[in-house]
Amino acid sequence: MSGVLVWSCCGPKEIANSLVGFTCNRGITQKRFSRINFARGASAFSSAVVAEPSRSSEERVYEVVLKQAALMKEKKRVTKISHDLNKDVHYTNGDLLNAAYDRCDEVCAEYAKTFHLGTRLMTPERRKAIWAIYVWCRRTDELVDGPNASHITPGALDRWEQRLTDAFEGRPYDMYDAALSHTVSQYPVDIQPFKDMIEGMRMDLRKSRYNNFDELYLYCYYVAGTVGLMSVPVMGMAPESKASTESVYNGALALGIANQLTNILRDVGEDARRGRVYLPQEELAQAGLSDEDIFRGRVTEKWRKFMKGQIKRARMFFDEAEKAVAELNSASRWPVWASLLIYRQILDAIEANDYNNFTKRAYVGKTKKLLSLPAAYGVTLLGPQKFSNIVRW
Repeated sequence: MSGVLVWSCCGPKEIANSLVGFTCNRGITQKRFSRINFARGASAFSSAVVAEPSRSSEERVYEVVLKQAALMKEKKRVTKISHDLNKDVHYTNGDLLNAAYDRCDEVCAEYAKTFHLGTRLMTPERRKAIWAIYVWCRRTDELVDGPNASHITPGALDRWEQRLTDAFEGRPYDMYDAALSHTVSQYPVDIQPFKDMIEGMRMDLRKSRYNNFDELYLYCYYVAGTVGLMSVPVMGMAPESKASTESVYNGALALGIANQLTNILRDVGEDARRGRVYLPQEELAQAGLSDEDIFRGRVTEKWRKFMKGQIKRARMFFDEAEKAVAELNSASRWPVWASLLIYRQILDAIEANDYNNFTKRAYVGKTKKLLSLPAAYGVTLLGPQKFSNIVRW
């Protein structure tokens, strides 16, 4: 992958080993959580978006968006049922559950400082749920993108998926799974985006080239767009919003796609040194470029022109995402706006480096990140249009 989520809680090797020995060890670890019997928060659809040659990836992924939106429309009913079913569980396992969320809080604070700070505006319940989802995504990504990724096999990912199913069905394996299990019982969060993210990990094990943008779009959905679909039910929509639920989900998906495209453009040189080229092969050929040009790492006029087109596409997805962020619950907007503003600046940094993403890493410095926080806060309070007008004035 291109570094969309890099996290290690107990170390990647330990995660790999726990998966390899999952069948024989799970009983011992699960015993500590045997009293946590959370109700399942949502139904499961298929484990991954199935390839259909006659339809584009965007069309197939949009079906997932529609299913997630339909589930959120039933939020009040689902949340009430989950609350009633878990009323006694909260009382019995309060200390254990709080400890699980506290550990997620620590991980998020250490590995995503800016995002973690942004969650402080959210209600305690929402931010704990977001931390739990964040930690699961980090652990999942680390399986194939961490320093010990060589330990991971397709079978290990199958066991990780089974462990996910267990968490959704109220059988958590460890503290982090317990936090996730509780979260999905409290919000209309569906299992499919989680399974689809694991499918993205499988894709990384078997695929290092993408023929066209349709293929790349599906990959970006798997590894990053899914995060948006997981998060919307927790973040919630603003009560005054007139937007459709589908459009908000679609915007969350667009932000994930934009972030992953940005990662790919930033990490061209790093990925090439690992023998990977995520850029669409057909578009490279149309620009008169090939993998060999990337491996040579020379910035030419052809490369600059090609990169300008790729950056323009990423910005279009950011523009689409902006429309939806404004429709989120006001307390949930800050971390999302901060992420959006910071990631957009990575594209600016690539341009500032004269499109040399072979040997120069485009990044946003600490000062710029800190400045992005009040800017994101201003947009959160005033909306993008009013804030832009004030800044220009």
